[in-house]
Amino acid sequence: MKTRQTGFTLIELVMVIVIIGVLAAVAVPKFLDMSGDAKLAAAQGVAGALSSAGAVNYAARKANAGAGAAVANCSDAAALLQAGALPTNYSITPAAVAANATKTDCVVFEPSNAASAAFTAIGIN
Repeated sequence: MKTRQTGFTLIELVMVIVIIGVLAAVAVPKFLDMSGDAKLAAAQGVAGALSSAGAVNYAARKANAGAGAAVANCSDAAALLQAGALPTNYSITPAAVAANATKTDCVVFEPSNAASAAFTAIGIN
């Protein structure tokens, strides 16, 4: 009775390694691109929260002058968030906002990942 050896040949193993290398070369740049997208989405989320907090504050202050907080600068919007401040490492570019005016080009940014997003601030005394 003859015994037959089984297993993979060297060529088959090399081909598998080449295929894995090609897949890795395609997947790694895609993964890095998703990382940048996630950082941008985080900045846009903070900007959305600032815009929403500003709108709620404006409505509360208009209804009752003692409610809410005065907003005369884009950076004043940070205090309107539920936590009372921006998330760690985020900052707002200061810019004046006139009373009862809407400023749509306020910018929140996170310098460590170079992500920034615009938000709307509504000025109120």
